[in-house]
Amino acid sequence: MSIPVVDPYPLPDPGDLPRGRVSWRVDPARAVLLVHDMQRHFLRYYTPGTSPLDPVLKAIDELRSRAADLGVPVIFSAQPGGQTPAQRGLQQEMWGDGVGAGAPSDVVVELQPGETLMPKWRYNAFHRTSLASLMGTRDQLVICGVYAHIGIAATAADAFMRDIQAFVVADAVADFSRADHDAALARIADHCGVVLPAAEVFAA
Repeated sequence: MSIPVVDPYPLPDPGDLPRGRVSWRVDPARAVLLVHDMQRHFLRYYTPGTSPLDPVLKAIDELRSRAADLGVPVIFSAQPGGQTPAQRGLQQEMWGDGVGAGAPSDVVVELQPGETLMPKWRYNAFHRTSLASLMGTRDQLVICGVYAHIGIAATAADAFMRDIQAFVVADAVADFSRADHDAALARIADHCGVVLPAAEVFAA
């Protein structure tokens, strides 16, 4: 099975977002921004110049800029290229070979000074990575990127189990469809994190 081609779909408006169980607010002194798997390998299934890809790229760029202004660490996760079947494990059976051997990071933007590129091996960005140590004493994780119902949902759930407050940016994530997008946000808001629009992330 391979990643499906994604038909364009509109991102949810703030009024569409699910109500959560908690009233956590992002504190720049406690937060880390995780840009999750924004690699050409994953984004090639979207149509350039359309939603959700273009507005998500714009929102992520704004989040990075604001994070830099506020001293919030920015970490990019990226699946390494040319993984062996043993390294991919069950992902090989589910999704195929993954990122090609000629694309060791494949991220779609040029990293800025102070931003960190972190190899990632499974859906969950904490699994077999340095994310927890890179966060240090910070206990809030702001997550954007792809795909909302897979890696982003898995990472938010693991953050919760580590007593790290997870914030998923509704208009800075993308998925296979609007239905998957909405379902992922609803699930996260219901049991492991806060869902909010990009404009509210660093508003304080």
